[in-house]
Amino acid sequence: MAIIKSAKKAIRQNKTRRARNLIYINKMKSLLKEARAFVAQKKAKEAKELLPKVYEILDKAAKVGIIKKNNASRKKSRLAKLIDKSFK
Repeated sequence: MAIIKSAKKAIRQNKTRRARNLIYINKMKSLLKEARAFVAQKKAKEAKELLPKVYEILDKAAKVGIIKKNNASRKKSRLAKLIDKSFK
């Protein structure tokens, strides 16, 4: 356990930031999983409707520093490619 005052504050900050970051992480994972599930179930319309929401949460996560910009870009690209390829 931390003894120094600044270390205690750092622990509090870390806890707060982790809680805030988990919101983005969980939302991002669930939307990506949902989109892939629609592709697996051959539901083209639902998958394409979900794409803007996925893009939005990935961009926001990259903006606030949860993931890197190129990571978000890669995830968006791969998901779009998956949707296009499976519904041609």
